[in-house]
Amino acid sequence: MRLTLRALISHGRMARRMGLGPESRIHLLRNILTGLVRHERIETTRVRADEVQFYAEKLIDYAKRGDTDEEAMKMANFWLTEKDLLPKLFKVLAPRFENQSKGYTYMARLPNRENLDRAAMAVLEYKGNPFPPLSPVKRENELTLVNQLLKGYIEEQAQLTGQQ
Repeated sequence: MRLTLRALISHGRMARRMGLGPESRIHLLRNILTGLVRHERIETTRVRADEVQFYAEKLIDYAKRGDTDEEAMKMANFWLTEKDLLPKLFKVLAPRFENQSKGYTYMARLPNRENLDRAAMAVLEYKGNPFPPLSPVKRENELTLVNQLLKGYIEEQAQLTGQQ
C-alpha cells in the first residue's frame, strides 16, 4: 500500500465514529452517560468508555454549579435521558466531588470479550461509589527477603540505640 497525502489529512473528522452517524453517536453517548449516573459503574467497550469519560467529568463540573444555574440544568437535561436522575446528579454526585477540581471518574481495563467480536472492554465508574473497589488493595508482604532484611536491620538499630 502506498502512503499518500490523503491518508495523512483528517478531513475535519474530529471525533471517533460510533454508531451510524453524528446523531447516533450523541444518542449512544447520552444513553451510556445516563446509565453511568444511574448505576455509578458501567461496563462497556474501551473506546466508548474513553469517549464518555470526558462528558461524565464535564457533567459533574456543571452539576457543581447547582440546580439553580440555568446552564447547568440545560446540560443535565440534554445529557440525561431519564429525568428522575436530575436530583441524584445535583444532590448526591455534585456534593461528593465538591472539594475536587477534576478526576471524578475511574476507568479500569477488562479482558476482551469472549464472543465473536473480541472487543476490548472497560469499566467506567464514578469515584466514591458504594461498590467494592475494582483493583485489590496491595498488602505489605512481610515474608519477602527485602522486608525480612529491613526488619532485622530496624531491630538491630533499636538494640544499638537502647544500649547506648
